[in-house]
Amino acid sequence: SMINELQLNQRINAAKNLQKNASGKSQAAGNQLPEGQIAYILKGYPRLSEVFITNEIHLLERQGMKLQLFVIKKENEPKTHPVVAKIKAPMHILPKMTSLTNTPFGRWCRENMPAYIAAHRKVVVRRPLRYLKTLTKAVWMCFRYRSETTGKPKKVFFKEFLQAGFVANGLLEAGNVTHLHAHFCHGSTTVAMLASKLTDIPYSFTAHAKDIYLPALNPGDLLQKKIDGAKFVVTCTGANRIHLQKLNRFGTPIFAIRHGLDIGHFAPIRSNENGQKPLILAVGRFVKKKGFEHLVSACKTLKDRGVVFRCHIVGEADAEKPVIANMLKSFELEEDVLLKDAVTQAELRDLYQRADIFALPCQEVENGDRDGIPNVLAEAMAMEMPVVSTPISGIPELVTNGEDGLLVPQRDPVALADALENLLRDGKLRQEIGNAGRRKILRMFDSDVTTEMLKEVFLASMSS
Repeated sequence: SMINELQLNQRINAAKNLQKNASGKSQAAGNQLPEGQIAYILKGYPRLSEVFITNEIHLLERQGMKLQLFVIKKENEPKTHPVVAKIKAPMHILPKMTSLTNTPFGRWCRENMPAYIAAHRKVVVRRPLRYLKTLTKAVWMCFRYRSETTGKPKKVFFKEFLQAGFVANGLLEAGNVTHLHAHFCHGSTTVAMLASKLTDIPYSFTAHAKDIYLPALNPGDLLQKKIDGAKFVVTCTGANRIHLQKLNRFGTPIFAIRHGLDIGHFAPIRSNENGQKPLILAVGRFVKKKGFEHLVSACKTLKDRGVVFRCHIVGEADAEKPVIANMLKSFELEEDVLLKDAVTQAELRDLYQRADIFALPCQEVENGDRDGIPNVLAEAMAMEMPVVSTPISGIPELVTNGEDGLLVPQRDPVALADALENLLRDGKLRQEIGNAGRRKILRMFDSDVTTEMLKEVFLASMSS
């Protein structure tokens, strides 16, 4: 049955208002934890850039929820966040698959189906009618959402059906999973939706950023159909929720629950770097939506004005990194602006401690991709750093211009340079804005409370 959204909102508000006990942890909400477990379906795990997911899993476990992880692709990044080692949930890794791109479909099937066929046979035996209906649905999706450019069927849905069958077999063999939850509303949610159809276990999903806004990731009315079939939907900003509600045809509950922060870990401890030039810090993957090219242009303006500063841009290498490197060379900024590799949260906290200003000039790019509320903005504010960003998507829900941060128009490097110069020249303003930012994070982004809210949604869903 549909979750009673009014009752659930009352329970969420109760979670928001939980008093902290002496240890700083949330008091129990008084609800019985369900017998069944939740299976998280993750496209890639553990990813350095998706620490908000690993934190969520760890905190749900700490609050008593029993989870299992189904990982479509096991990541082997050179670093992992320490929180990954604290997660107790058993992890089921799906067999590796080769790329469908530019591979004849018959050859791809011969290469990949053997690793999945045993699991599918077991599901056929257990759920023959459901299997046939779901296979028919997956084939229909291949043709219904065919490529707009080539007109060819979208083979990816057959690939995701194979993965869903593997997940479904694991769920049926475990026998104790009563809810499925996927992060990001494209591939992993397609797998969750198909696994749900195979097993009759309800599913939900968390939608984030580009997965919501890029039509290529959910062609046609696919995102609407995912919302239709879900028990509930979670997203991390009010702006995202408004967008998703416009697609919500049958009243599926959609909740805005922010990614919380460990406000004890991200707490202000200023490092004194006497004699060093003031440091502007930016953190994020080197992708277009982060707006790093505008930060580099702003740094050129600052240097031309004779403003004293350093700038570090830290993040995972991606398509924009060589573009930014070339800009630094042409602007002769290579000694002033340094590009650094991605770091763990512990290392990032050290960077926050040494920096004076945090800048992230996010932009909406041509294909509609944009950030929600970048976690690094909230982390910097928690560290009492004054932040400079842009008023797009969910960022104004976090930053109130002139009070707890500065917002400048997107794609406006001169306005960005002006804001940075004001902060660089005015230590009192930096301190006032930094202090106000920390106060806002304490009010709105305590991860114990935001996770309690998410737990309430799961509890209401699993008991209805």
